[in-house]
Order: sequence, then structure tokens, then C-alpha cells
Amino acid sequence: MPDARRPPESGRHLLGPHVVGQRIVVRRVLPGQTGPTGGPAFTDVLGVCLAWDADSCLVERADGEKVRIALADVVSGKPVPPRPAARLRVSARDAETHTGVLWPAVETSGLGDWVLRSDAAPTGRLLKRANSCLAMGDPGVPFAAALAAVEAFYAERGRDPLAQVEAGTALEDAFAAAGWQRLAYGESELWLASVSRVRRELALLSRGVDVERAGSGPRAVATVATVGTGCDALAEARAAVDGDWVGLHGLTVDPTHRRRGLATAVVAELLGWAAEQGALTAWLHVETDNPGAQAFWEALGFAPHHTCRYYAPSSASAWPVSR
Repeated sequence: MPDARRPPESGRHLLGPHVVGQRIVVRRVLPGQTGPTGGPAFTDVLGVCLAWDADSCLVERADGEKVRIALADVVSGKPVPPRPAARLRVSARDAETHTGVLWPAVETSGLGDWVLRSDAAPTGRLLKRANSCLAMGDPGVPFAAALAAVEAFYAERGRDPLAQVEAGTALEDAFAAAGWQRLAYGESELWLASVSRVRRELALLSRGVDVERAGSGPRAVATVATVGTGCDALAEARAAVDGDWVGLHGLTVDPTHRRRGLATAVVAELLGWAAEQGALTAWLHVETDNPGAQAFWEALGFAPHHTCRYYAPSSASAWPVSR
């Protein structure tokens, strides 16, 4: 005699003892309860399968609660991909707020969730990240008023306004609709990785290269020095720690000394230093038109988190929409 607790499709699933240790989703019938349509009531359980026997399975939810499910109550189920690492679940804005540590002298001012940034004494060319409004999140005022505040902030400092936005968002659409133009260069991705994972990878790649490191506090510079006196470094990069995040910036290698492991040696030195400071997550920006850099960082275990684009008013002069 059919079990009235279950619909006819009950038991048709992709589960079994083989899913122990995997993340699964299980739809089960709730015995004795009636659903909104008058039929059986169901609920879904998402978590890691801890055990499976002839009568039940044990699933641990993300909050730590363990749920034992009778196999007779299973309606459907399947394995699902592992939950993304915590570092990949942060918002683009939260990830970008860690980048300011690389430029400690930059003046900042809050506009709701937005951050206005200006480097009063830049060395060389203006850096877009250090001289733009991080326009992610809610500015706390109507959009038109937010644009006016951005323009006023940069006008007071003799700069043309620039906004850094997350690609493919409603805010990007709003800037375009307001007449701001997207810069045709400078689009970049923020990439993230586990410091410990990258260090394990680098341990196999960076042997036999002597690296010098200098710096104090949360910032450091690592270089591979040339042979002789007064020569420029063959490879160099900078790092800065913010909490348990470390940012990498400005990795350069002398073109005549590439493919010798110098870049990996510099990165290994900086991440070793960062790990001593308690850093767990590493980040960096990679321009989207630089496939060589993307391949290098991907091989070390980094992965893209989000894409940034820059917008300027059509009247801006310092930030042309093309090179």
C-alpha cells in the first residue's frame, strides 16, 4: 500500500552513501503536516552529508545544526557545489575598502557607502584608484545629489571627477544615464586568494633567488637586486596589510630578465612577510587587457572576484575617454 505521506515521485534522487562528505540539498516530506495546497508539506535541507545508513542520512547545515533525515521521507536531492570561500562572499565594496592601505597619504571623505579619494601630492601620474570616488553601495542621498557632491569634492581640489564602479551593476547604468562616460582603458578585476595556498604553490617555484625586503608597519617592498652597485632592481613589488588582508601592487620585472622566477620570488617574500603579520587573504588588481598577468596570478591560485570600471563626466579633461 502506498505511503500517503509521500508523493509518487518520492525517492527519485541522486543521493546515497557516495555523498558522505559532500555538500547536498535534500527535499523531504514533513510527516503529519499539510502544505499550502492541501497536499504534503515539504522542506529543503542544505548542508554537508556527515553519514548515510540504511534508514537515514545526517546533514550538517552551515549554522552547525545537524539534521537527521529518514530516507523514507526523501523526495529528491542532489550534490551541490561547495560553498564559496568566505573571501569570495564579500561584496565588491567591502573588498575594495581594503585597497586604501596601499596609499596611506590619500585624503578620503565618506558619502554614505561611497568613498571620495584624492592624493594631494601624487608622485608621477595620477593613479585612478587613489583619485576617484569609490561609488559602490548607497551614497545616502539621491543619486543626482551624490553626483553633485562628487563633482564639488574634486572641484575644490582642482581635479576632474572620476568614479570607480562595479561593472554590470545598476549604479554603472545610473552613471551612464547621467551622461558620465566610461573610460576606454583602466578596466580591472580584483583577484583574491588564500595566502597559505599561494605560499604553498610558491614554495615550489621560488627557490634559488635572493630577495631583499624593506619597510615598516603595515607596508613592505621586496626587490631582487641586480649584480653590481647603483643598478636598478631586476624585480620589485609592494605589499600592504589591512587586518587579515594583504594587497599586492606594482609587480614589475626587467624585460631582459623575465621567465627566471624573479616575480614568484618577490611575491613569495611579500606573502611570507604578510603571513607573519596575520594576513589570510591576498588581493590585487589586474587589468582586463593583460592576459599575461591574468595567467600568472591564476597559476598561483588567485581568482577574479569582480570587475571595476571608471566613469568621468563628459566635460572632464584629465581623464580622457581614450588614451
